[in-house]
Amino acid sequence: MTQNIDETDHRILQVLQTDASLSVDDISAAVHLSRNACWRRIKALEQAGVIRARVALVDPAKVGVPLMAMVLIRTNAHDAQWMDQFQTALRALPEVVGAYRMTGDLDYVLRVRVADVPAYDAFYKRLTARISVSDISASFVMEEIKETTAVPLSL
Repeated sequence: MTQNIDETDHRILQVLQTDASLSVDDISAAVHLSRNACWRRIKALEQAGVIRARVALVDPAKVGVPLMAMVLIRTNAHDAQWMDQFQTALRALPEVVGAYRMTGDLDYVLRVRVADVPAYDAFYKRLTARISVSDISASFVMEEIKETTAVPLSL
């Protein structure tokens, strides 16, 4: 279900996606709304699930996981048991920072953060010990040209 977002909510979301640590006073000033009205709108957006969480964005290199790999997976198993096993494996592997079921030639794409190629190899061995796949390959990100958590907003 799509949440009905008006122009004021749109502005609030833009501010929060830029810096969720701002005080309600700062947000209300930025969107030209009273503090109480702004707070009520933020709470309503949270209760509606539009705002799922407020988090800190951590620099991967500064915490020892500078290498991102895109892991491409094909499988011949598409039954519920395999899916449960796959999802359980992904939840147990903190290196997986994104997982996507795909259309087309690939079945799944994983975004994986690791320290280096040997750390990726260790991850690969732990993953393939938990699930069976027909094909798995990885491409290492050489340069992050654009990386954002901001969702594009439209009215």
